[in-house]
Amino acid sequence: MRNMINWFEIYTSDFNRAKKFYTEVFKCKLTDLPMSSDRHSQMEYATFPGDEKGFGASGALVKIDQVKPGNGGILVYFASEEINTELGRVEAAGGKIIRPKLDIGEFGFIGLIEDTEGNMIGLHSMK
Repeated sequence: MRNMINWFEIYTSDFNRAKKFYTEVFKCKLTDLPMSSDRHSQMEYATFPGDEKGFGASGALVKIDQVKPGNGGILVYFASEEINTELGRVEAAGGKIIRPKLDIGEFGFIGLIEDTEGNMIGLHSMK
């Protein structure tokens, strides 16, 4: 069976601040995608690195006037080798640690953080 989730979007209010946060915490490069200049669909978009044939899903940071960031929506978990690595970068990047590393038994470990836009995201690892 294939994974049901194949894409995610994390909404931002300050696009450049959010890009800096995710770049610093996950040590990855986001790729800006050109968007239509249509005045009715002003949008900023930057994709996370991904492998179309690999395990899991990829996604993007998005700034669009019609959708606001914040807690209470869908929770996306980012894969991690060791959660404490990313947790150690969160506050310096402007975010908050909501739940430190937590053992969830045979399913590994999770942690929860809040990004600079008010979105809660999860971290998951097997170590």
